Amino acid sequence: MKFVKRLGYYLSGFAIGLVFLFFFLSGKKTSCDYSPNARVKKNIRIKDRVISNQAWHFFESQKIDTASIASLLNNGNVDFKKSNTQLDSCKRYHIEGQHKELKLGMVFENCDSIARVLDAFRVQK
Repeated sequence: MKFVKRLGYYLSGFAIGLVFLFFFLSGKKTSCDYSPNARVKKNIRIKDRVISNQAWHFFESQKIDTASIASLLNNGNVDFKKSNTQLDSCKRYHIEGQHKELKLGMVFENCDSIARVLDAFRVQK
């Protein structure tokens, strides 16, 4: 069998597979979180969150609602250089991102069952 014919069979099967995947997965809440950044944020997002007093005072003083936490976990980036991932019990992650017109940063402590917001602050540009 010639290469062109084999390539044609391959591409037609690949196209049919893509159509099936698009049809079956279109209505489901599927996600492809394969990068370390996306996995950390998703892991924090699915857990119950507890806000520390220090972070709570920052939100009150800056008149920011706690929806900024969800916004940061959806649109922010994990800074692994500032994070401490070598801890045994609860790893600490430094996440920065944009919420409305503010550039915010937060430090999360990611434990087995809960995620704590330890600190929140404005990031200097």
